[in-house]
Amino acid sequence: MTEKWGDSVGRVDFHHVYKVYKGESRPAVSDFHLNVGDGEFLVLVGPSGCGKSTTLRMLAGLEDVTEGDIYIDDRFINYTPPKDRDIAMVFQNYALYPNLTVYENMALGLQLHKVAKHEIELRVNRAARMLELTPFLEKKPGQLSGGQKQRVALGRALVREPKVFLLDEPLSNLDAKLRTQTRMEISKLHSELKTTMVYVTHDQVEAMTMGTRIVVMKEGTIQQVAPPQQLYDEPANRFVAGFIGTPQMNFIEGSIIEENDTLYFATRRLKLNIPEHKSHALKRVKPSAWRHVVMGIRPEHVSCEPWALEQYGQWRATALVDMREPTGADTYLYALAGSHQVTLRTDPHSPIGPGDKVDIIFRMDKAHFFDGESGVNMALREVGA
Repeated sequence: MTEKWGDSVGRVDFHHVYKVYKGESRPAVSDFHLNVGDGEFLVLVGPSGCGKSTTLRMLAGLEDVTEGDIYIDDRFINYTPPKDRDIAMVFQNYALYPNLTVYENMALGLQLHKVAKHEIELRVNRAARMLELTPFLEKKPGQLSGGQKQRVALGRALVREPKVFLLDEPLSNLDAKLRTQTRMEISKLHSELKTTMVYVTHDQVEAMTMGTRIVVMKEGTIQQVAPPQQLYDEPANRFVAGFIGTPQMNFIEGSIIEENDTLYFATRRLKLNIPEHKSHALKRVKPSAWRHVVMGIRPEHVSCEPWALEQYGQWRATALVDMREPTGADTYLYALAGSHQVTLRTDPHSPIGPGDKVDIIFRMDKAHFFDGESGVNMALREVGA
């Protein structure tokens, strides 16, 4: 199937939206300004309490907007009842009627909207085929697994043929295997339907594998909006850098110094020269901001492999291994380089273990430099004194 599901367009626009709950001084959502393209799979991700579900619920009409405007296809919807917004929502708890069959659960919303019986049959059977639910149409929810229940919840949204699908933590009640499987099913569904989806999760792996664009949120505000790989490669600030990626990015506090026109990242124990393409961006920043800098570098860019030591020997340091964590495909070592705790990825068959003293390299060509006060990525934005 290559055609768009239904014939409606699903563009969503948030214009400086705020949500302040009664009795609270700080907004749950603050100045949320974003355009969601027709057919986009947008993921809102962030820690608990960051405002992502509140944002979704304002779009759904389940929460009032305190300030700002929301549009679907240029239609102002702040005061439009949920049933008239042409959206369909999938919750984490499935919300299925236990006394109704799968078919009846999927058909109920259409029946309430007085859709013709033959049209209901057509839509339900079509959605059931897409979600591989046809053998279960006469069963009741109590006879289904968690993954099958979630697919029924998806099917119930699907038959509505809405302009926008809203999914609020839909996989959080599933075990790891089912979560991976259902994640793939939702991604496949999106590529087939070409319908706008707005998806909320706290799981950055879900966000990275599913979204065409990701919105990272913290304390009600947008930290960065970007495609997954850009988010990983060019984090806008230290929060995004630390939130995206497993294991977490290494952070080392220090300063930038200049000697003979060469920049170095320096701590009491480390002094690592910064390559020219990184230096060029840092030299645009006011030197006063160099006094307190946090270097961020991902575990895959810290190595003790012989080939890496040979190729990047100019960025060598010594480390004492504290812990070894095998994951199958990779092994992660946790080590002290001077007084700095660092995580590095190594070969799963490496004999290195706790207590070993090793030479490591920091791929400074892959390092990020964050302003010590604001957390801003200094290569992406100018930082003041």
